[in-house]
Amino acid sequence: MSQVTVLGAGVSGLTCAVRLLEEGHAVRVVARDLPGATTSAVAGAVWFPYRAAPNERTGPWARASYKRFARLAEQGDSPVSMVEMTMLYPEPLRDEPWWIGALPGERARASRADELPDGYGDGRTADVPCVVAPAYLDWLVERVRVLGGTIEHGDVADPGELPGDAIVNCPGAWATDTQPVRGQVAYIRTDKPLRFMVDEEGPNALAYVLPRPDVVVLGGTAEEGDWDLEPREATTREILAKTRRLQPELEDAELVGSAVGLRPGRTAVRVERDTTADGRPLIHDYGHGGSGFTLSWGCADEVAELVER
Repeated sequence: MSQVTVLGAGVSGLTCAVRLLEEGHAVRVVARDLPGATTSAVAGAVWFPYRAAPNERTGPWARASYKRFARLAEQGDSPVSMVEMTMLYPEPLRDEPWWIGALPGERARASRADELPDGYGDGRTADVPCVVAPAYLDWLVERVRVLGGTIEHGDVADPGELPGDAIVNCPGAWATDTQPVRGQVAYIRTDKPLRFMVDEEGPNALAYVLPRPDVVVLGGTAEEGDWDLEPREATTREILAKTRRLQPELEDAELVGSAVGLRPGRTAVRVERDTTADGRPLIHDYGHGGSGFTLSWGCADEVAELVER
């Protein structure tokens, strides 16, 4: 059994901690920001690989995460459920979107014309996991504790300074070779039936409607290099306007809040083994862009394998 220290308590760090505990390691999580104060707590957290590369690596990670989330949804003891989501496209597709290959089995279909809002020429509807982000982070924390791990607050500049036989580095947007991609969301409530819907590259991009059990999450933005964590009223108004164009049922919804998270932008997700200055294994797991939840279990599986080696 190894003594492993995980740096970071967002979805990546906590998921790595759970996987390592499942493999029998002793795990201590150290984090500058505790789970409720991380970008993960703000995320819409529906399964979809967004702003993460390269596809040949993120696809298998996303598939592995999908399978684990689907099992959790089936077991029913975590805040994870399966939902039907429609991805919107401005023009008819000539080829299938790459992300469909990351879905296990036949879980996607061409959207019907009556499922598309005005201004869209095509869509793909798929059954995907949806995670209630704040409650799920609490669930991961409880899993860490039940399995014998610990979580503590600590501001660590260099992961190599941490104790342990191995270090797992999950710093989110705070890694030196990432840049923040600011994402603002609005939270609303309504009694009207809504559909999960995302426009990544069409006339309202970036726009999404994610009706979770706690709130409906509306988004969003993708502002590179912007560190501002304060919600902007003008941006909230813009989010409400473009999501209403997707679903007019949102017109009379009650706005209950807004929030900002900083996605860890990087040219490629970094999951690899390095070494500390004193020669101990240092495993990196960061740069997930807008796919932290979507890649979390797949990346954590690989992190566990790298620690074992």
